[in-house]
Amino acid sequence: MTWRNWAGNQRTTPTRRVVARTTQDVVTAVKEAARDGVRVKATGSGHSFTGIGAPDGIALAVPSQGVPEVHGMLATVPAGMTIRAVNAALWEQGLALPNLGDIDAQTIAGAVATGTHGTGAGHTGIAARIRALALVLADGTVLSCSATEHPEIFHHARVGLGALGIVTAVTLECVPAFTLHATEAARPLAEVLEGFDELAAQHDHVEFYWFPHTEVAATKINDRTTATGPTRSRVGAWVGDELRGNGAFELVCRAGAAVPSAVPALNRVMAGQMANAEYVDRSYRVFTSPRRVRFLEMEYAVPRAALGEAFAGLRAAAERHGADVTFPVEVRVAAADDVPLSTASGRDSAYLAVHVHHTRPHEAYFGAVESVMTALDGRPHWGKLHTRAAAQLAASYPEFGDFVALRDRLDPERRFGNAHLERILGAAG
Repeated sequence: MTWRNWAGNQRTTPTRRVVARTTQDVVTAVKEAARDGVRVKATGSGHSFTGIGAPDGIALAVPSQGVPEVHGMLATVPAGMTIRAVNAALWEQGLALPNLGDIDAQTIAGAVATGTHGTGAGHTGIAARIRALALVLADGTVLSCSATEHPEIFHHARVGLGALGIVTAVTLECVPAFTLHATEAARPLAEVLEGFDELAAQHDHVEFYWFPHTEVAATKINDRTTATGPTRSRVGAWVGDELRGNGAFELVCRAGAAVPSAVPALNRVMAGQMANAEYVDRSYRVFTSPRRVRFLEMEYAVPRAALGEAFAGLRAAAERHGADVTFPVEVRVAAADDVPLSTASGRDSAYLAVHVHHTRPHEAYFGAVESVMTALDGRPHWGKLHTRAAAQLAASYPEFGDFVALRDRLDPERRFGNAHLERILGAAG
């Protein structure tokens, strides 16, 4: 049996696959892994580009079925439920998550374990909304963790990288269900860069996409609203998300790879086509979009004040090493949080993400961008490609040593480890 991630760049051969339907099934799988002397990993949806979730022992699918258990604004959901399913189930109960990333195929446990975030100067990532979680430890013990129960473990496990135990359920603080007014438009890049701080302050959720080798930025502005229109028809949504966003874009990627000299012109056309809409819809439908064109991605979080310098360096790297890159650069912001291994831990952050088609080489382009970001005290997204190792990462996170010490105490035999975790956390305490 071969396991592979969504992008196809990570592959392993687990010893076996286990589908857990209950917490007890997870406990049994963990104990059997200890008995057999193998490791066990919760596999999620495979949407990480790094090997953080790659299983080399037991590939464990954690519980995913059920209805969110709601108490007021708190919703407890199975760890293996996808964000797409969580969103729909919460909406039926009049609730929503206040901020989301742009992909909803991840399991909720996988998303929070890697620090998934959206955009918004006043909003944090999903993990900062966790109020409790259930965790199966290496000896099979099941812990209910919160700010009052096992607070040290809870403090670190909100972005736990899959290194502390197997999460079986997550309790999230929600908000009343809301709609968003989406405005998407292509603007001059210089104008967007100069006015980005003002845009981020004036609107709830702001991001922009820059297509390399152009002077165009595709802006996406989403604001909470009580209005009912304008609406986007099913046909309009299909044309925007599927025809242009996936079908036509796949053709552009292949054309750019075949004729790199055509990339600037192709990118200018796509920038205008992919940012040309205005509509009101349920929040989660606006936040997320289908992603069917497979790609590789690297994203770094830098201090918010360093965005201008980071973007300038990234642009220079794209000119030198990204002649055939048709994928846009995504720029977002997030508020500081108190989660130790969150990329926004302790500081307001700007996020810059670079992508290439999954069939194209990425090393030179990503490497040049990474050099820019690390010079600005950048922190790599845990689920996206990077070359950082434990010694380098420790310098970026004040509580990194505390996290590693907790990992050593909870999982001394590295039952939940793999090669990637050994690189980013160290093989020994």
